[in-house]
Amino acid sequence: MRINQIKNTQNFNGLYNNKHLLSTLEKISDHGASFAAGISFLSAISLRPLAISLTPKADSENKKIFSADSIASGVIKLLIALGVSIPIENAIKKINENPKEFLNPDLLKNLSKKDYDFLTQNIKLASNLISAIPKSILSVSLIPLVMDLFHKEKKQNIPIEKKQNFDTFKKQTSFKGRLPEKIVKSVIESNDMQNYAIKNSSNSKNIARNMSVATDILLSATSAVTTLNSKKIKKEQKKPLILNKFISTGISITAGCFIDNLVQGFGTGFVEKFKQANIDDKKLAKYLEGLNIVRPTIIFALIYYGIIPVLTTFASDKLSKVKKEGN
Repeated sequence: MRINQIKNTQNFNGLYNNKHLLSTLEKISDHGASFAAGISFLSAISLRPLAISLTPKADSENKKIFSADSIASGVIKLLIALGVSIPIENAIKKINENPKEFLNPDLLKNLSKKDYDFLTQNIKLASNLISAIPKSILSVSLIPLVMDLFHKEKKQNIPIEKKQNFDTFKKQTSFKGRLPEKIVKSVIESNDMQNYAIKNSSNSKNIARNMSVATDILLSATSAVTTLNSKKIKKEQKKPLILNKFISTGISITAGCFIDNLVQGFGTGFVEKFKQANIDDKKLAKYLEGLNIVRPTIIFALIYYGIIPVLTTFASDKLSKVKKEGN
């Protein structure tokens, strides 16, 4: 039996056990939330604005506000990842490397390794969800500044007082020290979270997708409310901006989940061969986690930032003008 496993592993040399691929998947497993934020940032500042600009028969000002929203959102997501996601991810990595220093083993006795891995992966990916509300608020606040750049208005220097306030904010929100580890420890040792992990760890392949869907819904809802209440965004720009956000989110979630299910179905053979090729590798679980993060992240990014912006830009532009023409 052992000989057959070795032969099977040798037959899958190449892509399945490529050391660069495995190393990348391991890093993505450790930094899933920041990986998703990085993909979003690159797509938001390039792919989506390009797609919006190519939309035919759409108002140029609406194109600008949609592109400004995309760029602002991408920048804020990246900054939040640097301030929240990466510290949490690094904290979990420290805890995993030396669990005896941080965790009480008596409180984890009911968790299997699979349950524990599922729980910690949820904590890492949830950093995007728990920061969704401040992300949306900050993104909407940044839109007028990006619009100013589009209109090439005179760039103003930040007053010294504001710079000082920002420096103070950075110091106050510093994540140095043991705070991230303490937060993660309390979550891991929580009975409610452990029970959640025990009940749901069998569905670990969809953690990233489910977290992404929940995050997108919360981002869109918060963004709509913040846009309505914004005093710096022009009144005539609010309706198309909100419509664009809801249409984009609705289509991307529906199409993304559908395509992700198809990919999972067609990719079953690949995953099985991948498992066999790395069957003796202690990090196999991490590689599989990495695959399960990459798959929905790329699918949703291509749909949201590359495929549907042309449709949603055209639709939201026309829908926003229906009431005006009726009046």
